[in-house]
Formats: sequence, C-alpha cells, structure tokens
Amino acid sequence: MGRNSVRGEGTDGRVGHADELGWDESLYEGDAPRGSNSPEKSGSSGTAEGSGASGGSGAPGEPAASGSGHRRGGRRKRGKRKHRILRWTAITLAVLILGTATAGYLYYQHLNNNIRKGDRSAGGSDAKKTAPNADGQTPLNILLIGSDSRNSDENVKLGGAKNDRGGDPHADVQMLLHVSADRKNASVVSIPRDTRVDVPECKDTAKNKVNPPTNAIINEALGRGGAGCVLDTWEKLTGIYIDHWMMVDFAGVVAISDAVGGADVCVKQNIDDHPTKLQPGGSHLHLTAGNHTVKGEQALQWLRTRHAFGSDIGRSQAQHMYMNSVIRNLKDQNAFTDTGRLMDIAETATKSLQVSSELGTVKKLFDLGMELKNIPMDRINMLTMPRLPDPKDPEAHVVPDKAKADALWALLRDDKPLDGKDDGKPAPSKGPAAASADSLAVTVVNGTGTGGRVAAKGRATEVVNALKAKGFKKADTGSGSPASTSEVDYPKAAGAQGKADAESVATALGLPASAVKASDVKGLTLVVGGDWRTGDSYPKQDPKASDPLKDTESVNGADKGACMDVYAPYRF
Repeated sequence: MGRNSVRGEGTDGRVGHADELGWDESLYEGDAPRGSNSPEKSGSSGTAEGSGASGGSGAPGEPAASGSGHRRGGRRKRGKRKHRILRWTAITLAVLILGTATAGYLYYQHLNNNIRKGDRSAGGSDAKKTAPNADGQTPLNILLIGSDSRNSDENVKLGGAKNDRGGDPHADVQMLLHVSADRKNASVVSIPRDTRVDVPECKDTAKNKVNPPTNAIINEALGRGGAGCVLDTWEKLTGIYIDHWMMVDFAGVVAISDAVGGADVCVKQNIDDHPTKLQPGGSHLHLTAGNHTVKGEQALQWLRTRHAFGSDIGRSQAQHMYMNSVIRNLKDQNAFTDTGRLMDIAETATKSLQVSSELGTVKKLFDLGMELKNIPMDRINMLTMPRLPDPKDPEAHVVPDKAKADALWALLRDDKPLDGKDDGKPAPSKGPAAASADSLAVTVVNGTGTGGRVAAKGRATEVVNALKAKGFKKADTGSGSPASTSEVDYPKAAGAQGKADAESVATALGLPASAVKASDVKGLTLVVGGDWRTGDSYPKQDPKASDPLKDTESVNGADKGACMDVYAPYRF
C-alpha cells in the first residue's frame, strides 16, 4: 500500500501512467537513486542500496527484501523503456527531418518545373560581356519583353484580336534593365515598339528556319526567332552584352500584378481608352482623375494604354511609372525578406514568366530579385531611348537619334550611372607603369563588319599606321571576329601589367577606359569595331548628348508625384 499510495506524488514528482502516454519518466531522473523519502528507503538500516552480498538489509544469506528486488527490476525495466523510447524518438525526428527536406526539395523542383525556358540568343549576337571591375563584379543586363501573343484562350480574352490567334507574336514592350556592377544604381531604358532598326540573322528553332538580316520595326523581331532574336537585335543596336531575357504575356501580367499587390498610378484627367473611328482597339482603361492602385486586369490595361497617353512614347512612360511603384511597394512592405510573400510571388512568377535557359532555376530568379533589394529608389532611373521620326514613315514610326542614343549606350556599356552621380567611388589605385610604346606588340583587327554592313576596307592598316605614328612601332594587322564596339584586349594571365599596357594603347587612340578588357587573346589586341569605321582616333562623344536624362522622357524611382496627361479625345 505504501509504494502504490505515493506513486506520482510528493517529492518523487513522477507522472502517473506516463508509460501509457508514451513518456519515459526515467528521463527526469538523475544518476543517484530517486528521493530519500520514498517508502523503500524509510525502513532501511542506512546501508546504501545494492551493498552487501544480498543487496538488501537482511542477514547474509537471506533472500533480499521484496521491495529491494522490485526496485532493481523496476530500474532495469525503466532503463530498457528509456532506450526504447529514445530510439523511437530519434527515428521519429529523422523521419520528420527527412520528410521536411523532401517536401522542400519537391516544392523547389515544382517551382523549377513551372519555368519555361528558351535559348538566350538566336545566333545573331556578337557583343562581349563587360570585364569585371577591381572587386571582380560585373554589371547585370536583363532584357524585359512583353509579348502580345494571342495563342491561348486567356490571352485572346484579355487582348482581343481573336483573328490574330496562331500568328507570330510581337514584342510590344521592350526594356533593358541595367544594374551596376557595384549594385548601387540601376537604369531601365525602353525602345518604343515602332522603332525601325536592323534585325540580324536569327534562327527560328520553332519553325526550323533561319531568317535573314532585315531592316524592320523592332517589335517584329520576336516573330523572327523568339526572344533570343529580340536580344540579338538589342545587342546589335547598342553593343551592350545582355545576360538574360525574361518574357511575359497578357495573362502573366495579370497574375504577377495580383501577386505583387498592384501598383500606384496617377492620371491628371479622367481617362477612357476606347476604340474610335481613327484608332480601332484600345485598352479599355477607365479611371477618374487622380491616384489609383491598379492590379490584375486593370494593371494590364494601364500597361497597354497607348492612344490615351498620346503615343507609344507615352505608354513607355506609364510603364516606367508602374514599374517604379511596384519596386517601391515591395521595398516598403519588406517583401524581399517576407518568406510567405516571396513564396507566393515565386509560385506566380515561375508560372507566368518565360526566361532564357541560363536563368531557368528558382535560385537564379531569387538571386536576381535580390539584386534590386538594396538599391535606393532615387538611384533607379527609367527613360525612353532618344529617337527621331522615321524618314520612311514619319507619322507612324521612329528611328534612334544616333548621336544621343549612342551616347546613352556608351554610358551603359561603361557602367556609368545615368544620373551622373559617382557613388563616392575611390580613385583607382595605381598599378604598374605601362611598358614603353616601342616595345609593345599590338595586333590590330578589323571588326567593323557588323550590323549587316560590310567591313570598312583597309581599316586595320589605317589604325596600325596611326599607332606607329604614336610610337607603337611593333603594331601589325591580324584577323579576328567582328565586334559592334571597339576594345583593347589583353591576356588574362598578364594581369595588372597587361592591363596597364592595354590602357596605354587605349589612351593613345582616345578609347575609353571601359574598352580595356581581359580576354583569352594570346597578346595585346586592338579590335576596331563597328562604332569606329573612320578616323585615326576613336570618335568623341557628342557633347549635346552628355545628359541622357535631359532630352527624353524619364522617371526617377523616388518620384511619387509622377502623373500622366490624357490625350483630349480619351477624356470623359
């Protein structure tokens, strides 16, 4: 009665029926015997438990007291039960950990499998990746494409024009996102869809054909070889190496807009973008004057509105306003660090986007998103390419304003911030001095045959003569590939000394510092590109084009007061 009456009570503190609950009460015991106030101990003569031949308190040779025997048997049972439950606990934890890891892996694979991928290039690209800066960083260039494809029920429902189903899609939205090497500023440049440009030869793998070079409206490039052809066209025009492309259709815009929570936009007057006798179609955007948050289908209407904003140029400006707001809202909501939000966005984005193959994993997309996380909003600038009326069709189409546009592309190639701020970058440290000009062997390559143009005849010889006149007596001609931009390459193994030697060649001919690049060449090599077809020195930048934000539509990321004018026929 004594032993049973105190089980689970008093100082012993054990849990009644613990074994039935799956608990092991022995886990709560120490190495010494439990509490000295237990009934078994109270009748003891003071001999330690387990001492003597009998292990009990009786005379030698007599059977041990029943309490002592039960106590030892109980400890043996508790010890076995302890090991058994510890073993099952370990197994259970292992199963849980493995299950969680497996579920995470399967979900990761699920997201990866959502992503649709395509070739980065359609074969018509010859731009070269920018060399790393002193810290080993390189700028990031991503081409963002909006497709007007009607090749699904949802896209026909959202975009209309059901008769266009099955036809070649057009890239109605084209923007280049440039993130600086140090990740301290970013720029977005749009090219209007109605811009006439040279489109290079593009392989259309979907139709198993090769489309020859042509001079056409830039939004036609998508139908001539997919997003890779759009990328090649941009590289041909700008000379900027583009790392990746990302493309979205109407349904994707709606889904992503809902996932990110929409964007804050503004119109100065009431707007109703409806069909008219002169302009059929329309986005059907209907808003009163003032500020609005648009999401879902209304966000798509905002991004597609063209006539009510005056032209395709106005549409680009409205798209920049939308993008700035999305980035600003995500930052304000700490979405970049909110796991739940990120998972929701990831689920939607992986289903909605098509990306170039080298970008086709969730991790790479996530890392890409994180690139924008710490860039201050006032260091994000968005603008539309400077342009002029197209001589072939001045009412409907435009062409790049060559002097201003080329200066803009040069800034991006050289990774210069468009707002003119230097980010407080320290002056580069001094390296080794360049070798004497007369000791440097320089190979000059005629790479002017780009952009569908025949190479300028004798160009390498002309530049060799210019170098010799400046003391580079060992300059000579060589052979190599065409390049849209001129550069001075030095062997990677030559290190700082090779760079110093290359910089001396660039300085002698007026080439910018960004033209100096470490490469796989065997020796110092000057590639005379398509941007330098004549003259003994590299063409100087047009001073009128020194400020790319001055003469074109631009929106700064910190500007919350931007508001769109509405063309009079579309007001109500």
